[in-house]
Amino acid sequence: MLGLGVLGAAGLVGGSAVLQGCSTQGEGRGTPTATTTAQPGPPSSGSSAPDAPSGSPQPDAEAEIQRTLAPLRQQQPTQWGTALAGITQRLDSGRPAATLYLTFDACGGPSGSDYDAELIDVLREHAVPATLFLNSRWVTANPEITRKLIADPLFQVENHGTSHRPLSVNGRSAYGIEGTANFDAAVEEIRGNERSLREAFNHNTSWFRSGTAHYDDVAVSICRALGHRVAGFGTNVDSGATASAADVRRALLGADAGDICIAHMNHPGSGTAAGLRRALPELLDRKTSFAKLG
Repeated sequence: MLGLGVLGAAGLVGGSAVLQGCSTQGEGRGTPTATTTAQPGPPSSGSSAPDAPSGSPQPDAEAEIQRTLAPLRQQQPTQWGTALAGITQRLDSGRPAATLYLTFDACGGPSGSDYDAELIDVLREHAVPATLFLNSRWVTANPEITRKLIADPLFQVENHGTSHRPLSVNGRSAYGIEGTANFDAAVEEIRGNERSLREAFNHNTSWFRSGTAHYDDVAVSICRALGHRVAGFGTNVDSGATASAADVRRALLGADAGDICIAHMNHPGSGTAAGLRRALPELLDRKTSFAKLG
């Protein structure tokens, strides 16, 4: 088993308290709202993406989606945070004991639409697979890179939301960033980017991670009702792309087996790529394996 990371979620006070690193100009970076979190439950059983992506849902399919969502509209949230039941923080089944799941967010917006090509190159050099969570704003700024990443079998491209907001049915904020204002806004935060990736790139998604990785419990249920598993994290690797290379290396070397590791791929010049470059040879020497979320 791999040891617990110094920057791992279990070792942090408010494990994701540094996930505001992709906030756009005009979005605050203040102290996060106090949270009430439940213990994480087992991975949800959201449906996987179909083999042959197609256009927008047909009328019958859309009607079924609305019927599935209807009971949730009556619910009021009682929990808020990054580790609620239904948020997957680690994966264990069917993999070698020392497996890590590397995930990288591309958040978009005026201060977050760059591309860390070095980071992607490091993954390719070592043939290490990863899951990439792309926000709609980042995709709009980087369409050709998005197309190449989708086409690369080393990577799994998933949904990081439309406007990069915490997912809420009542506008709750995290790190000074306003959450989605209401139920319909939460639905569109998921479906808007899902629709864009499908229509522009013929690509379907089956996992979702919100901006800041914060949710209320109703929002988690919305994700699952829409066929998306919710990606949390067990190890926070780069503190919102603010960590040094040494701290990124330390976090990766200290991650627990099975952890979903969260980092960022939209801040070239941060310590993320350099820390990854230092850590991967050591992890591979330990016989650590890596996998996409699947």
